[in-house]
Amino acid sequence: MDSKIIKYFFLILFIFSVKASAVEFNGKFIQGHFILGKTEPGSTIFIDKKKIKVSKDGFFAFGIGKDRKYDVVITKENKGNNEKIIKKVKKRKYNIQRIDGLPEKKVTPPEEFYARIKKENRLIGKARAIDSDLPFFKENFIIPVENSIITGVYGSQRILNGIPKWPHYGLDFAQKKGTPIKAMNNGIVTLAEEDLYYTGATLIFDHGHGISTLYMHLDEIFVKVGDHVKKGDLVGTVGESGRATGPHLDIRLNWYDVRLDPASVLKIK
Repeated sequence: MDSKIIKYFFLILFIFSVKASAVEFNGKFIQGHFILGKTEPGSTIFIDKKKIKVSKDGFFAFGIGKDRKYDVVITKENKGNNEKIIKKVKKRKYNIQRIDGLPEKKVTPPEEFYARIKKENRLIGKARAIDSDLPFFKENFIIPVENSIITGVYGSQRILNGIPKWPHYGLDFAQKKGTPIKAMNNGIVTLAEEDLYYTGATLIFDHGHGISTLYMHLDEIFVKVGDHVKKGDLVGTVGESGRATGPHLDIRLNWYDVRLDPASVLKIK
């Protein structure tokens, strides 16, 4: 066989083998962002040293923490072959947001509410920790409130009545009380509470593989735990329950306990 033909044959073989083992990513490696991955079905994926779920058709998801400063190491294992991919994480600058005029008990809760707050935090943590095989995490998310104005963004540190507080981990949509709220994606309701101390009427939806969304400060809730919802279904209305200075919807996006920027799945800049 001609040497040029042999070289061409091995070049084609190499190209196809590289393509077969490639791992694709949809999302930006920026602090706070959601990443959707695609690999060969049957592969095992590790993010850093954490083994994560891979769907039957090869999809997986993970997130980059708000303040992560080091590279993301993705390891793929398939039929005895290992592939390591290292992605640098781009840093972000976050805004400072001042909110004055809040009732003092909402800024610094009285001691008699500590037990209640701790119990409610456990409820939210339990819902975020769900590790289901639902496939909806790989679908596009939609904005939950139409014709709204974004008044609060992810990562902004809030100074309440002059006291610095935890950063804001969500996205705020201002609208009139009673405005319908849509499900951002298909999912299952894992938490539906009418009156939590901080977040008021609150919903959490599981979308699979540790990806969940949380809706806060609702007026009415139209669903219950265990309900299957479709993208675009009405799940409640805008309110100002809990610690809120006016009617709005605060949404959160989580990969297990990692708080992510909802704008990274809603394609909001």
